[in-house]
Amino acid sequence: MPDIGARVHELRALENLAAGRTVIHRLHPLVKLIYTLVFIVFVVSCSRYSFAGLTIYLFFPFVMMAIAELPYKLMLSRVLIALPFCLFGGISNVIFDRGPAFTIGSVTVSLGMVSLATILVKMYLSVMAVLILVATTPFIDLTTQLRRLRVPTIFVMVFEMTFRYIAVLLEEVHSMMTAYRLRSGNRKALEMKHMGSFLGQLVLRSFDRAERVHAAMSCRGYSLHEIPRAPRKLGGVDLFALALVCLPTVLLRFIVIG
Repeated sequence: MPDIGARVHELRALENLAAGRTVIHRLHPLVKLIYTLVFIVFVVSCSRYSFAGLTIYLFFPFVMMAIAELPYKLMLSRVLIALPFCLFGGISNVIFDRGPAFTIGSVTVSLGMVSLATILVKMYLSVMAVLILVATTPFIDLTTQLRRLRVPTIFVMVFEMTFRYIAVLLEEVHSMMTAYRLRSGNRKALEMKHMGSFLGQLVLRSFDRAERVHAAMSCRGYSLHEIPRAPRKLGGVDLFALALVCLPTVLLRFIVIG
């Protein structure tokens, strides 16, 4: 079983990055939501053979991470989680789309290989854009802006609960694995004969922890419908940053990539 403590630490580290004080962190959350959405939409809208054109968009994550002072190693480790899913979805292109795209020496690169590479680049750019948004914007600011944009309450609630309870679940697993290792001669892995009781206890502990977390949230005034803070006004810097990201994204899509 992987080191659950390291996974919890990585999850907390990504959330803690949002407390930074760089120029990107200080931008209005609505601006960051809009330019992230625009970037992802225009990246995904590119054709499946536009691998070379998509590489131009690599400026976005590198520039953003440099300005926001985000650790590239941590961000890349989060992106790699989505890699197997994209490989599974794009490997069929290599098998069925065998038409020649171009030749390098004596090696012919098929259209399927180009489309697979395009899928991987789209995945990298899209996931990295979302990670940069999360790492530069406090979670409460994101959910507040989603409510102001009139996103259905049920979607915001699922987003909030999923994000919060993943950490709670991992902490429970970490606590139970620590107790299991101490009582079983410091075994590193969970034995199969103990798997059933371990999962049953995990479910019970998770339900109990979830109820206590919800009670604590309710005592602190949590509401699905009310927006807790007064809206922050957009400033000149916010509008300039929005134009600085969105305009090149749109122009590159229609002029360079086509």
